[in-house]
Amino acid sequence: MSQPIILYSHASGPNPWKVAIILEELGLKYETKFLEFPHGVKGKEFTAKNPNGRVPCIEDPNTGITLWESGAIIEYLIENYDKSGKLTYSSFPEKYHLKQWLFFQVSGQGPYFGQAAWFNNFHPEKLPSAIERYGKEIDRVTMVLNNALEGKEYLVGDKCTYADLSFVTWAAFAPVAAGPHKIDWEAYPNYKAWLDRLTSRPAVKKVLEDKQKAGAKGH
Repeated sequence: MSQPIILYSHASGPNPWKVAIILEELGLKYETKFLEFPHGVKGKEFTAKNPNGRVPCIEDPNTGITLWESGAIIEYLIENYDKSGKLTYSSFPEKYHLKQWLFFQVSGQGPYFGQAAWFNNFHPEKLPSAIERYGKEIDRVTMVLNNALEGKEYLVGDKCTYADLSFVTWAAFAPVAAGPHKIDWEAYPNYKAWLDRLTSRPAVKKVLEDKQKAGAKGH
């Protein structure tokens, strides 16, 4: 790879940083371009790249592709740049179990945590039923992961993979998303130990630090 991948991002959104973790883990050159909400992501220049007007989106000048949706981007990066299998498996059934967990992240953890954050922090009126529902969904998703990790260090196989890493940024966002709903972390010992392992990885630590710095700069 000779040219950096362009990553369109925003400081507060967990999804672009999920992609950044994979880029860092694979040691790929990339450049982050921060967009403002709402005008930056809804403007004609960006919606020409992503008609959905959301981040992340990448442009890879090495292959000529423009791609949006974090799950699709992660699969693209793994298939094209993880030739050594650092973060993946090519064996059966592991390669399908990886997809299973990635799809659970993008269809379960992300949307439910995102709705919790919306109703706790941004919705113009407080709706106790919605706040309660999505608080319980945070608990449910966390318990699914906790149970799946019983007797294991990682979700698939015996190493950290893109499936594990895809959960990190939303997991880190959970206390903000939950609002007044108290998450009893002691009820999820497998999950907590797993998250500690993931967030101690140098690439993950760097990305979480970069996210904090970007937020402080007002990106």
